[in-house]
Amino acid sequence: MRTGRTLVSGLLAAAALAASIPATATAAPAGPRSRSACPQLSENLAWYGDNRAKLQKMIDERGSCSGKGGPRPVAAFDWDNTVVKNDITDVTIAWALRHDKILRPAGWKSTSAWLTDEADAALTKACGTDVPVGRPLRTSTNTACADEIFEIRAEGRTMSGAAAFAGEWNHRRTVPQYAWVPQLFTGHTVRQLESYTRKARKEALAAPVGATQKVGTHEVSGYARYYDQQRDLIRTLKKAGFDVYIVSAGSEPVAEVWSRGVGIDREHTIAIRSVLDKQGRITPWTRGCGGVPVSKGEAIPYMDGKRCIINQEIFGVRGAKAWQQQPWDRRIALGGGDADTDVTFVGDATGAHLVLNRNKPEVMCRAYDNADGRWVVNPMFIEPKRRQTAPYPCATAGYTHPDGTHGPVRRPDGSVIPDQRDTIHG
Repeated sequence: MRTGRTLVSGLLAAAALAASIPATATAAPAGPRSRSACPQLSENLAWYGDNRAKLQKMIDERGSCSGKGGPRPVAAFDWDNTVVKNDITDVTIAWALRHDKILRPAGWKSTSAWLTDEADAALTKACGTDVPVGRPLRTSTNTACADEIFEIRAEGRTMSGAAAFAGEWNHRRTVPQYAWVPQLFTGHTVRQLESYTRKARKEALAAPVGATQKVGTHEVSGYARYYDQQRDLIRTLKKAGFDVYIVSAGSEPVAEVWSRGVGIDREHTIAIRSVLDKQGRITPWTRGCGGVPVSKGEAIPYMDGKRCIINQEIFGVRGAKAWQQQPWDRRIALGGGDADTDVTFVGDATGAHLVLNRNKPEVMCRAYDNADGRWVVNPMFIEPKRRQTAPYPCATAGYTHPDGTHGPVRRPDGSVIPDQRDTIHG
């Protein structure tokens, strides 16, 4: 675990934070090279249509073969369902629930700023009060407790259907049930959470494609796979002089364990960063971004929050400016994602916007509209989604406003993107 950026007190000095900024201050190799000497994407791995050629063209133009020199280009990828198939957060939580690794909090409402009275009551009833505070809940045998925790994490509601989170939050900066994931591991050390993640990862990678598992009465996916195409893309980008980052809306220790599998180290893995207490244990508090202070999840790497964290941690943009799109030379060259949580940072990319189609409206509206001609849409490499029969409601309800309401998706010039049909799918 790194001390400058991962899961540390949100009160780090600005100088220490600046010292963690890598990448863009390092010069890229200069001087043109023949195409045969340039790092090449494998021709043995299947991409949709001419997507491999599009990505290779961007690599050649922006990487070490460009002969342009200057700062190293940056590529940033979401993690779940972008670099791997399935959600590693759910894999980890499922393992933790099956092995009694969630500690009983003093009160469930202390775990989230938005947890409702109904959710608090449901969790208290299901999980009971017999287990002392700070000791493991018996979720491996207490089906009702495991069910309530997993349902709230997965669906944002209790098993009876009541809303689990309520109140006000910026819907383009956070979502309470995402922020709740690291909060569930309050009281554990980072090393303990990493240990749970490694064990869950081993199980998920060993399980056959399509395998499921039981969590309480929930039947959920029981496997995960690294996408060979994305592993190859990351390898090729790094060979071509790119600095490659993972930017995830999951818990950072979990993401760090998995990112090593594609050659990404801790310093290049960014996710939700919990604040630790004096004993080094995870607390419900998380570090903010762009001038947002330590909170219980008001600003996480989610939607606009991913842009903020990239601007702040990679390009050194401070304060409220980190929420704004930066000039061309202070933006990533390639962004890869699969969902609306990725739409802002993927859209900021200047060379290629890579999207794996999971039928998420805002990102697919922008991808299919392809306003700058640089969007690269690919079906998921494993168990791809089928075609969405109805057009994406781009002109009316594809965009999520900060208050959670929906409206039309607009291009940078303000024009409305018309509804888009789903044309690239499994």
